Amino acid sequence: MSEKEANQPDEGKQNSQEVDVVIRPMAIDDLAPAFHLGEKLFTLQAFPNLYRIWDEFEIIDFYHGSSEYCFSAFADGKLVGFLLGTVIEKTKRRRYGYLVWTGVDSEYGRLGIASKLFDAYKDACINEKVGMIIVDTQADNYSAIDFFTSRGFGDARDHVYLTLDLKAEQRRQDAH
Repeated sequence: MSEKEANQPDEGKQNSQEVDVVIRPMAIDDLAPAFHLGEKLFTLQAFPNLYRIWDEFEIIDFYHGSSEYCFSAFADGKLVGFLLGTVIEKTKRRRYGYLVWTGVDSEYGRLGIASKLFDAYKDACINEKVGMIIVDTQADNYSAIDFFTSRGFGDARDHVYLTLDLKAEQRRQDAH
């Protein structure tokens, strides 16, 4: 699992230049609002793979293990976006940034919030001498793909997610 960006249809405050957005390192008080925003964005209908992974432990684990790579976006006095990333150290010379989750409230779409969150993460990676940032997303998440390719990401590879419904498997076995 890597980049989990959810860009829902942009509504609400579209292109409103009067909205002041503040990006800062994630604080412990941001965990609950970020989790609830993720629940709003990563739905079973929109992103089935992300829905299955997103839970309160996901955000706590990132905050606990990689807080220096977790960022919050605030506007109008509330959390409107977040980014959860980490750095993977393969050797002392090879360090990779792994941007795992990005979410922006659809009411605040098209204000550059995802870009500002990404820039904060990228700056943190540069400061830590990371050589490359990696992201992944569902193949049909075109807004995320467009977002990252417009920021220089390339070398896209197909990735297949498979599922096995163990309850259905058990029902089939019980029927025999």
